Amino acid sequence: MDIILKYFPELTDIQIKQFAQLENLYKDWNSKINVISRKDIDELYIRHVLHALGIAKVQRFKPGSHVMDVGTGGGFPGIPLAILFPETQFYLIDAIGKKIKVVNAVAEAIGLTNVIAEHGRAEKVKQEFDFIVSRAVTNMPDFVKWVRNKVKKDSVHDFKNGILYLKGGDLSEELAIYQNVQLFDLPDYFVEDFFETKKVVYLPMKYKK
Repeated sequence: MDIILKYFPELTDIQIKQFAQLENLYKDWNSKINVISRKDIDELYIRHVLHALGIAKVQRFKPGSHVMDVGTGGGFPGIPLAILFPETQFYLIDAIGKKIKVVNAVAEAIGLTNVIAEHGRAEKVKQEFDFIVSRAVTNMPDFVKWVRNKVKKDSVHDFKNGILYLKGGDLSEELAIYQNVQLFDLPDYFVEDFFETKKVVYLPMKYKK
């Protein structure tokens, strides 16, 4: 938990309490439904919570904005971002129903009122969002196909509406077709070894009807 306060010292008492509750909740749920690898559960705050919050170092979400987390798994990056931005609405979706069961239970336990989590596929979603976030659920070209008509027309943030994607390794080949993609290296924000090759990939998306 100290690692979160190290990089986000401005947290309110409510946010600190919510972040602090995550460890016991995820350990308990992970013993019933495996949503986090067993080697990672002991590194929850670095490998999952802080990693998710890397998106916040690139773009802070404004009150009233809407963000979709595709392939959220156990709630990453959506749950930590929802704690950090309580006035932003988050829609978490995953194709595996038992993972959404965990997300809903965690969100309820810590009192998150800005999260809706549903079992389903991104392609079927009808709503539009300011940003779509995710953590390496597939390659970028396939991901873009899933969400291409899911962004709002008007942008209210510093960045134009689009995708904020957590990914690692050499992405030059995968992203070569995108002329307007931007990469943000997480070691520029976090010093821990885990983030050595980790990035936030930002891809603006054109509004399509």
